[in-house]
Amino acid sequence: MSEKNKISRREFLSYSAMAGAIGALGVTPLLSACSDDKGGKNAALRDAGSVYIPELPDKAVDGKPLKAGLIGCGGRGTGAAQDFLNAADNVTVVALGDVFPDRVENARKELKEKHNIEIAAENCFVGFDAYQKVIDSGVDVVIIATPPLFRPTHFKYATEKGVHSFLEKPIAVDPEGYRMIMATAKQANAKGLCVVTGTQRHHQRAHVESFKKIVLDGMIGEITGGNVYWNQSMLWYKTRQPGWSDMEWMIRDWVNWKAMSGDHIVEQHVHNIDVFLWFSGYKPVSATGFGSRQRRITGDQYDNFSIDFVCDNGVHFHSMSRQIDGCSNNVSEFLQGTKGTWESGGGGSGACVIKDLAGNVLWQYDLEAEKAAHQQNNPYVLEHVNWISCIRQGTPIMQAEETAVSNLAAIMGRESAYTGKTVTWDEISAASLNYMPEKLELGPMDMGKYTVPVPGEAKKAYPETKDKSLVDEFNRLMSSPRCRFVPELVEVGDPRDRRRLLKLIKRGGPNPYGDESDRRNVAGYNDA
Repeated sequence: MSEKNKISRREFLSYSAMAGAIGALGVTPLLSACSDDKGGKNAALRDAGSVYIPELPDKAVDGKPLKAGLIGCGGRGTGAAQDFLNAADNVTVVALGDVFPDRVENARKELKEKHNIEIAAENCFVGFDAYQKVIDSGVDVVIIATPPLFRPTHFKYATEKGVHSFLEKPIAVDPEGYRMIMATAKQANAKGLCVVTGTQRHHQRAHVESFKKIVLDGMIGEITGGNVYWNQSMLWYKTRQPGWSDMEWMIRDWVNWKAMSGDHIVEQHVHNIDVFLWFSGYKPVSATGFGSRQRRITGDQYDNFSIDFVCDNGVHFHSMSRQIDGCSNNVSEFLQGTKGTWESGGGGSGACVIKDLAGNVLWQYDLEAEKAAHQQNNPYVLEHVNWISCIRQGTPIMQAEETAVSNLAAIMGRESAYTGKTVTWDEISAASLNYMPEKLELGPMDMGKYTVPVPGEAKKAYPETKDKSLVDEFNRLMSSPRCRFVPELVEVGDPRDRRRLLKLIKRGGPNPYGDESDRRNVAGYNDA
């Protein structure tokens, strides 16, 4: 791969507040190395001055007091507020905002019980405009942990008001949100604001040290491919309760709705996609993939994805994500280089490991040494350590644009799976797709818009069938998400639909496998 075909993340972004901002890990090297050179001298993949490496001490540097506002008071938001409090001295939370009053009260209670912080009632705001009231209440910084759909709008308002932002990931769910994030990041950078995102691997010492070994020391050579995984059990869901409107249900159950979360390839798997792009510096230019919905209880999104990403230099990396109980789990990243490999899972050990092409371990991150050297090893807290230190030291940091690129790559993969087509970067970055509802109110929604995507074309009725009503009924049944084709068999999950399909075929309607002799291949044909 020639130098002219390589492109850095910094070059891919039209601007970067991180250029030239380089620090050193404020830690003792936690490495165990065997050899760094079995095939000639290693060469850095990028110049040290073009990459950002955070300092990750146990606590942020001392400095001016900081008052934080929390927007989005669910579990992750309340957790992020506590991470902020644990990251530094002389910081506090003074304002809370959420669409729902019970969320605000729960967060208020938890902060009182665990941190002895009493938040005044007049600084507790409820409704879709609560974010504005939190930001306008006199806070220095804001933690944005609402459902991802709303984060670009909230970030934009915080930036307009000159408030530093911590954005939970993902930071956008659609191309419109991506473009808003990129434009706002430019404005925040011009104002000297510090913006950090919840991509905790950027603040995980093992990943940061791995980045230095791969990118600055060139230990695995040029990156030629990789695999990234987030396969785990099903996440939580909320059963609709009496009195909940459509909008309330979707927001409370947000992790299961593509409009609210971006689907789990965006909401969760973006971490792993981001690691490949962060380490490689490559530009994603297209995605071809597939996915499906097999086990999810609520919402309208998939529970599995498999995506082939192509970068502008021709390098491919594969993305695999799944949220289904009772399956093999794997949350990790793997990079293939010309001189060796790196994996974050360490073959099940949890450690980050570099091997040569023969499988010999060249370097392994020492987790036990980290525990001995540090009191704070939680990357969720270290995100805030880095953020607060940058604010107090006046060091510019802008992670929103880099995270937005990884975000849009995940969106590109999602849309490929939804449509069954290859989706390019140019197409997705300019797409008009916008999940934001026209009205933000806790009322009814057009739920016809929130259906499970089905890629490709449905099985068509055969032309010899003359009865149009039979054809229409057949096509309806074949298009149902509950109907699936397996080798030499058609299965219909809903018993009522199954009976209708079988009776339809016996009446002379179209058969998905053609002639009369193949009608037995429809499951249960002889029982109808």
